[in-house]
Amino acid sequence: MKPASGERIRIDKWLWHARMAKSRTLAGKLVESGHVRLNGRRLDGADRLIKPGDILTLALAHATLVVEVLALGQRRGPASEARTLYRDQVGGTAKAADLDADMDD
Repeated sequence: MKPASGERIRIDKWLWHARMAKSRTLAGKLVESGHVRLNGRRLDGADRLIKPGDILTLALAHATLVVEVLALGQRRGPASEARTLYRDQVGGTAKAADLDADMDD
């Protein structure tokens, strides 16, 4: 299902839907700690809205991931569904499981 034109979602919710965080709370902490950039700009709050086409950079202890938001998602589904929400822009090997491990540190 494609989002309506101009549709947006909170970044913490999207990170959770995309399985880049184990919980929405952890996704919010990731953003608020300064580890997430939106289109090259550091974010100061997890309430920031994102849309398809935005570029997110996640700087973590063991990996840096740059992804393009392709879809917003309606739920936190299986990993195969989560991977359809973004496209890796760097071609790195970081996976959502690696991101979860970084957030536990």
